[in-house]
Amino acid sequence: MRAQTENQPIASDRFPPVMAGEPVTVINPGGTSPFLLMCDHASNALPLDYGRLGLPETVFDQHVAWDIGARDVTLRLAEQLDATAVLTNFSRLLIDPNREPDHKGLIPHESDGIAIPGNMGLDDTEVAHRLHQFHQPYHDALAQHVIAMRTRGTTPASIGIHSFTPIMQGAGRPWQVGILWNRDPRVAEPLIGWLRRDVQLTVGDNQPYSGRLLGHTMNEHGGKLGLANAVVEIRQDLIDTPDKALPWADRIADALRAVARDPDVFTVRHYG
Repeated sequence: MRAQTENQPIASDRFPPVMAGEPVTVINPGGTSPFLLMCDHASNALPLDYGRLGLPETVFDQHVAWDIGARDVTLRLAEQLDATAVLTNFSRLLIDPNREPDHKGLIPHESDGIAIPGNMGLDDTEVAHRLHQFHQPYHDALAQHVIAMRTRGTTPASIGIHSFTPIMQGAGRPWQVGILWNRDPRVAEPLIGWLRRDVQLTVGDNQPYSGRLLGHTMNEHGGKLGLANAVVEIRQDLIDTPDKALPWADRIADALRAVARDPDVFTVRHYG
């Protein structure tokens, strides 16, 4: 696999990690796979001048700050599939790339009941700055790689990688993995079917979230373009260390290889 140099968070005496370099990492930009991997919440890092956004250090080790394990799964998938992957290098507490620019949760005032002081009372200039410096570069990178793949003669399918908490608002979530989708079933339905062959897995179909309600990145770089698309959500306690994440990535890689046997997945088709 041909890998671009990563921008890893800088280790320091302070927490959260300080974002190093650019807001986006692109792995394997010349990958041969027709799948384009998208990891919206790959990092819990913040630029140095934002401090901790007024939050305790421990918040940045929680799901509110990033999708735990999603980065490791994405990197392994890129390696296994020889796929291009685009990952964020900043915490979603700074700005959430999986929200539309006018979404009320774009820069959250609170998340999972945790107030975020550094996001309160922002003026239009600061909102525009975060959009320009963090949100837009991620989406620009995805758009550029869709164009690059199509220029090389490949119609890609866009696959988002996320993780979710085992408990939400006091209720347990029984799914080990969920597949989110909106209108286009070409990836989601066979992916769900393949995963459900393992009777020990509880596989969510638009669970624990619905892709019809929440999925800006998937829609922007998939559905709007007529590209097949889906989001893979893995329960974070199953991938919260690299040793646990790798076999899950291998399982998803096998499932995507099975999906790829249908050439219709890699055609342009719009769904109303």
